[in-house]
Amino acid sequence: MRVEHEFEPVYDAHSQVLILGTFPSVKSREMAFYYGHPQNRFWRLIAALTGEEVPKREDITAKKQLLLRHKIAVWDVIAACQITGSSDSSIRDVIPNDIGALLQKTNITHIYANGTKAYDLYMKYVYGQTNREIMKLPSTSPANAAYSFERLQAVWQKNFKIPIDKSEQQ
Repeated sequence: MRVEHEFEPVYDAHSQVLILGTFPSVKSREMAFYYGHPQNRFWRLIAALTGEEVPKREDITAKKQLLLRHKIAVWDVIAACQITGSSDSSIRDVIPNDIGALLQKTNITHIYANGTKAYDLYMKYVYGQTNREIMKLPSTSPANAAYSFERLQAVWQKNFKIPIDKSEQQ
């Protein structure tokens, strides 16, 4: 079934890092926000990496504030596609989001793929437009059973650069 991405990216002019997923899961589409499946480890991981509390599942405002406080932008590579349920492996007929336009409105210096499929889609549909490198990190999806939360956190902690607010260092 053909599905369109129905919610906006999270970012502001101060965003310095961008995390890209593939396309919202069924649960995320129902919730109209990123990483809405209760078993997805994204919000728990971001909270752990930033030293903050995990936002309540339904509190979209708190999730946005958490990201923006740490200069993190979130979006998906795909604007529309054919997809069966939430299965990334079923994605066909991709129309990518205009990630280049987002990069022009921000101070993003690092782009991260939340999983191999997001990385592959970025390289196929977006890299030629942006010429910006992307780092592949293990997916926070519950389908990524090969990674315990602890292992996932260790890999992200090692590779994900959280911007430091220079004004807070003084």
